[in-house]
Amino acid sequence: MQFWSGTAFMNAADAIAVAQILDEAGFDGVICADHLIYPRELASPYPSPTGKPMWPPDTAWPDSWILIGAMAAVTRRLRLSNAVYVAPARPLLEVAKQVATASVISGGRVALAVGAGWMREEFELLGQDFGNRGKRLDEMIPALRALWQGGWVSWSGHYYQVPELMLEPHPTAPVPILGGGESDAALRRAARLCDGWVGTAYGWDDAARYVATLHDLRREYGRDSEPFEIMLALLEPPSLDLYRRAEDIGITAVMCAPWAGLDIGYRAAIEQFAETYL
Repeated sequence: MQFWSGTAFMNAADAIAVAQILDEAGFDGVICADHLIYPRELASPYPSPTGKPMWPPDTAWPDSWILIGAMAAVTRRLRLSNAVYVAPARPLLEVAKQVATASVISGGRVALAVGAGWMREEFELLGQDFGNRGKRLDEMIPALRALWQGGWVSWSGHYYQVPELMLEPHPTAPVPILGGGESDAALRRAARLCDGWVGTAYGWDDAARYVATLHDLRREYGRDSEPFEIMLALLEPPSLDLYRRAEDIGITAVMCAPWAGLDIGYRAAIEQFAETYL
């Protein structure tokens, strides 16, 4: 079982220090969340029962790839990824360049976790089509793999046309791509095109249901014998038994916040968790 931690709602400077502590304590990875802005007039419905985001407008969302670069500089073994990066809101070549650079400077410790996104306003401000974001993401995933191969590379698809060019630096090893999202289209994207799936936080029954669905879909696409990561948070009290049961059903990584509900500081909470579960 891998143990990852997140940086959402954390001060950006604190996140860099926390990454270093996680690295020293033996955690496997750290994730960054992604949002560009919060518009004063937000018409897009957030995927929740209320239709509204749970965070206030002044919540800070540091740029994922700048933060990942900073965390890579102060860690040695910690893996670095997203939960999730709204890749289709950005141009294909920009995503390819950012992730490739992060992979190289981190020594190959980067994974890209992508989602289709929900905020139309972000897409429009960035000049990207919101209506076909899912279909473009489906094409973006194999396009990124092609553009990261090194040497003269190109891509010809329905939504993206990239003439022959060199994109350097390029990753020295394949960058894992994880799919995010809970819709049927998102789960199918992960099972068909990705190296894994990253969810959010669930009770045990919901977590088990998503895992079973992913296993079924991977069999449907003939990919059930391939390695596949499943990362999520569990809304259950932490215990060795919980993590054993999670591993038994195919969860490969749990996201956790060791400091949640404690008033002992990041370092003490992380070290306490590591001593118990890692």
